[in-house]
Order: sequence, then C-alpha cells, then structure tokens
Amino acid sequence: MATVGLLPEPDSRQEASGQDLVLSQLSKRFTDFTAVDGLDLVIPSGSFFALLGPSGCGKTTTLRMIAGLEQPTSGSISIGGRDITATTPHRRPVNTVFQNYALFPHMSVLDNVGFGLKRRKVRDADAQAKAALELVELGHLGSRRPAQLSGGQQQRVALARAIVNRPAVLLLDEPLGALDMKLRRQMQTELKKIQTEVGLTFVHVTHDQEEAMTMADTVAVMNSGRVEQMGAPQELYELPRTAFVANFLGKSNLMPAEVTGESGGYLQLNAGGQHLQVRRDRATDHAGRVLIGIRPEKLRMLPGAGAPTAPGAPSDGAVEGTEAALRAVVLEASFSGASTEYLVEVEGIGTMGVFSQNRGAALAAPGDRVSLSWDADHAFGLRGDEDRLAGAGEDGL
Repeated sequence: MATVGLLPEPDSRQEASGQDLVLSQLSKRFTDFTAVDGLDLVIPSGSFFALLGPSGCGKTTTLRMIAGLEQPTSGSISIGGRDITATTPHRRPVNTVFQNYALFPHMSVLDNVGFGLKRRKVRDADAQAKAALELVELGHLGSRRPAQLSGGQQQRVALARAIVNRPAVLLLDEPLGALDMKLRRQMQTELKKIQTEVGLTFVHVTHDQEEAMTMADTVAVMNSGRVEQMGAPQELYELPRTAFVANFLGKSNLMPAEVTGESGGYLQLNAGGQHLQVRRDRATDHAGRVLIGIRPEKLRMLPGAGAPTAPGAPSDGAVEGTEAALRAVVLEASFSGASTEYLVEVEGIGTMGVFSQNRGAALAAPGDRVSLSWDADHAFGLRGDEDRLAGAGEDGL
C-alpha cells in the first residue's frame, strides 16, 4: 500500500479538509412524505462514518443533501464551521463515489482520475493522478480503459478520482453494492486502509450491516428519517437500545417479561413463568413490562430437557449473572457452513433462534429436546411497549 505522502497537498480551495461535518435539524419533505426528519449529527474530521438502514430510511437523501444534489426543506449543513447549505455542488469541499462508478468509458484510467484536476488547471495534474492510482494500487493500469478493468478495479479508480481532489468529506453511496460477496469483503478491508492512510472524512451509506460494522468507526442506524442509535459498531451490536436496532443489526431473541424485583445490580424478571435476569445498567427500563434480548450466538444449547425453573424465582443454585436451564424442543436446523442455526420452541416463552459453531456432529435435530442457558451479562433490556419484530426481515434493498 502506498503512503499518503504520494498525494498532493490540498490547494487553497480545499483547506476545509480536516474539519467536522455538522448537520443541524436537517429535514427533507417530498409533498406529504418526510424522508429526513430533524437530523442532528456531528461527524468528526478524519473519521469513517456509516449511515446504515433499510430502503426508505432517509440515508441516501441525507447523503444527497450533503453533496448538494438535494436542497433541504429546513436545517443546515456546515463543514469546518462554514455553512454550505445553499452552496452549489461543485463549490462544496465534497466528492462522491457512486455504486455505478460513473467513469468516462472513452478516457484512460489516468485521464479519468485526473479529469477534475485538469478542468481546474491544477499544476502537475498527471503526477497527482498517478499518485492517487498508486494509493489504490492501480498505478500499472493507468493506460487502460475502464471496460478493460474488473468491477473491483473500476471501484478503486472511482475512489482515486475522488481522493485526488482532497475533499474535506468523501461520500460513498453504496460503493460496493455491484461487487460479488468475496470481492466486496476484500474491498471493505481496502477501503478502511485507504481511509486511514489519507485521513479524510468518509461518510458511507449502506444497507449492509456487515459492511458498516467492518469499516466504520461510528455507525448511525437510521429508521423513518431519524437516527435510532449511534455509536461504535461493537457498542450497537452488544447493547442495542431499541428493538429496531436489535433486529436490524444482526438477529436478536426478544422476550416479553415483567420486572419482579432487583438483586445485586440485576433486575429479576418473569417471562412466561420462567425466571430471567438482566443487568440493570444494560436495561432501558427498570420496572413493569420490558423486552429482554439475547443474541442467538450467546445461547448455549445442550442435549436433554434440563431442569425447569420455578415461575418467578431462580432455580436452586442460580446466582446473579447466570441463567438456569430452560426447556426447549428443536423445530428446525439450518446448516450454513461455519455454523448451524436452530429454531427452538421454549416453554413459556415461544420460538427462539440459536447459532452454534460447527465443530463436528450436529448438536440436535428437529424434534429433539434440549436445554438453553446464557450469561445474564450478555442480555439487554428494552421498553416493554416496543414492537419486538421492528427491524426484523428488512430486505435492506
């Protein structure tokens, strides 16, 4: 990988590079539909920021407003303290990489990368374009036409063309969506490396949860024009604060329960006659009806029915932070290579999903009786009035 030193210093028009992007009460309405609703975001300079959400959540409209391709209905956009809300697209210190690359087919790769520099009559445009191609490891293909490149190589050319202009903010609009899975995963790693080297602010729009979590420093999960939750990928996954985030960012088992007490920093819960626990600091509500969540891979499944728990009370020997075994029957088993996903029916609770890493023979088959347990420190608590199916089954297209 080439070093950032190969790239030219920004010219006077691009001194905004290295400054925060701020969206203040940003809204966009189309007749009777609100695409973005009062969005407040501060995207730190030099960060890799992802806007993640399903179709229609407002992420692409937000990106287009930052680029100047859509005018906000209300609110403001600023970079480095400079309000650019009414600034025309070509005068903003912003560049965009689109899913379809938008390369000029009649130009060489080198001329594609240097096109903007030459239009502005920047000195040493070819040298700067070559440096950008070296950064994306395509310096040896400068004389080729886009049609002679693979999809991944075309994506890198589009990235080099955007980076060479040294924008304050680089917008990525589903840039990996046209690639096959293997190449997409490779490019996820490469994009993060490039962002780290050039030190620019990347704002990445995607519906792909794995893509966002792999690359971004911060992820904002959007739903119906608003940010449901924002934070580091691991934080969002391990401790979602809404049912939508819990279901959209991976899979979750969400169980209705009633808080019956508190002991040692753990809420004591009754879920369909089963005793469960959750750490108080991992729950949004601490009384009344709640939803208790646990990720499928956090569950331990063992052959045999196990001992039932007494309604509303720990089983003998249960201690805070450890769940007693729950009885279940396997309904389905789906092999997926590295793991097997089981759908089980749990007494008093209903259906739950379990992921088990494949280390040999299958743990169970449909019809088998099993026991489930998990560490209460891995559970999380949500509001009881939430729709526990929110965010589940979103196609993200």
